[in-house]
Amino acid sequence: MNNIKITLPDQSIKEVRKGSSGADIARSIGEGLFRASLAIKANGDLMDLYSPINTDVTVEIITNKSLEAQEILLHSSAHLLAQAIKSLYPEAKIAIGPALVDRFYYDIDIDVSINEEELIKIEKKMKELVKENFQVTRLELSRNDALKKFEEMKEDYKVEIISQINEKDVISAYQQGEFIDLCRGPHIPSTGKIKYFKLLSSAGAYWRGNEKNKMLQRIYGTAWFTKEELEDFLYRLEEAKKRDHRKLGKELEIF
Repeated sequence: MNNIKITLPDQSIKEVRKGSSGADIARSIGEGLFRASLAIKANGDLMDLYSPINTDVTVEIITNKSLEAQEILLHSSAHLLAQAIKSLYPEAKIAIGPALVDRFYYDIDIDVSINEEELIKIEKKMKELVKENFQVTRLELSRNDALKKFEEMKEDYKVEIISQINEKDVISAYQQGEFIDLCRGPHIPSTGKIKYFKLLSSAGAYWRGNEKNKMLQRIYGTAWFTKEELEDFLYRLEEAKKRDHRKLGKELEIF
């Protein structure tokens, strides 16, 4: 049997070909939903929009209206930041880049001091990469293959992370253009979906929070689905800074 049954949130059932993706399902419902789609939830688990589905499953299409959408956007924006860094400074080594509640950061090992001027340059490069609209593709690797790939890329921090993963585990990485980063995912389907973002600041951060380790440079940014949301966030940030600059710095771990 080559078909599988997809149960949608309204309990309606669609029969699709085995191996169909969330993108295929969204498009079969409507072109507007497909264009708005970012990822899917399959039996409650988040998955990439283009991941194949091979069994009967309950599917929810994740759009920018979904609760999980902001975290996916922020994490994808952290990858975009790292891609811009590697494009501008090929010798830089990337460490970790998580999503927070309303912003993201990436820790970078780089000889250049990331000041306001550098932030503007990096943000400009990010905008160029958005225009390229690179497809974001998930790669699954054995631990040995992942070690080999990131050793060849001379990404020492990624190698350290991978070396501490169980050798039986499958490791996922994401590729956009020539840039590859270690990550569980899911991610947005293409860089063109990241439209409204701003780099906020940079600060020092020890690798893994241990002062015995090397001091890296942490770059903070934020990303939103609409221009209004971005402007509102930046306005609130500025107002909070005016009220209590030092208190805010402590809360955001900037100081």
